[in-house]
Amino acid sequence: MSAERLAKMMQDMPLIVARRDGRVTGFLLTSSREVNADIPVVKAMFNAYHGTPDAYVYGPVCVGEEERGKGLAQIMFAELRRLEPGREGILFIRNDNQPSLRAHLKMGMKKVASFEFNGFEYAVFSYIG
Repeated sequence: MSAERLAKMMQDMPLIVARRDGRVTGFLLTSSREVNADIPVVKAMFNAYHGTPDAYVYGPVCVGEEERGKGLAQIMFAELRRLEPGREGILFIRNDNQPSLRAHLKMGMKKVASFEFNGFEYAVFSYIG
């Protein structure tokens, strides 16, 4: 894939950044299916659950330690859904990451599949923007 094509695909997908007092306190990345076509763990996710033809990859989402538990992930997710209405987002979470599993369920995402990769079990989640 050419650098120009990669830049175009990344440009078309939202990157949401949260800031407080001039500091980055969280971010949520998204990318197209095509950008991730050669990443083995993402391939494993799409083999477990294909999703809609225009589905995109949600994540990672990171929230600074001082902001955790205050709803920042939910706020960023709400903005993403506003920017990508009607479009499916797909993500994977390691099964031993209980805080992330709980947070994503709380945001209304649904577990749709699971898979194993490099000795770890993962849950696949989906939502419609």
